Amino acid sequence: MTLESLKSQFPVAPEYLVQIFFIERDNGVVPNSDLAARLRVSRPAVSQAVGRLKRLGLVAQKRYGTIELTTKGRALAEKAVKRHFLLEHLLVRALGYPWDKSDAEAVNLQASLSDELTAYLLKRFDYPSTCPHGNPLPGSSVEQEYLTAPTLIEAKRGTRVRIIRITEEGELLDGMLSFCQENGLEPGMEVEIVSQSETETACIARTGNLEIPIGFSTCIRWQACD
Repeated sequence: MTLESLKSQFPVAPEYLVQIFFIERDNGVVPNSDLAARLRVSRPAVSQAVGRLKRLGLVAQKRYGTIELTTKGRALAEKAVKRHFLLEHLLVRALGYPWDKSDAEAVNLQASLSDELTAYLLKRFDYPSTCPHGNPLPGSSVEQEYLTAPTLIEAKRGTRVRIIRITEEGELLDGMLSFCQENGLEPGMEVEIVSQSETETACIARTGNLEIPIGFSTCIRWQACD
């Protein structure tokens, strides 16, 4: 089975596989409720879709249990993720498309990219280890390091850090990528943590003379500056 044939018989299947992969990679388990929230659909819709994916041999799920990718499902999910990330590089680096809009466009295109063009883009962009937002390609050398990197909410006040990743969950939050782009909060940017909220997942970061209030700081991961 190919992504193209899968999409032709079940159009939303590739994106379901991608989001199952992302949730499992970050959180370890994939409850129906998390998948429904990530895809912004109802739980009954998820149950119906997962049932079809089970019949296709792409996922496994015991009654009322969490969702797991099968070997075949994982292979298709990883292929779709790689295509998605490479399309983002094509849109942003080659076409100058807005960084904050590339994720949504890549979703529409990922299942249509051929293996030949995927290989070409991989070489064309010098085998990137992450997408433009810092999320690691499956199997890349930085995958585990970036997945387990601390979030901004974990950085101590006065710490200077380098942003390395806007998580997939963060990419789907309304306005998150636009906010990051407007404030330069992209991988490679260095900021100093000025303060942390004691009751919310928010902090204030400083770059130069500018202080930036950042909500949902659990969706931004960092490394210590050299």
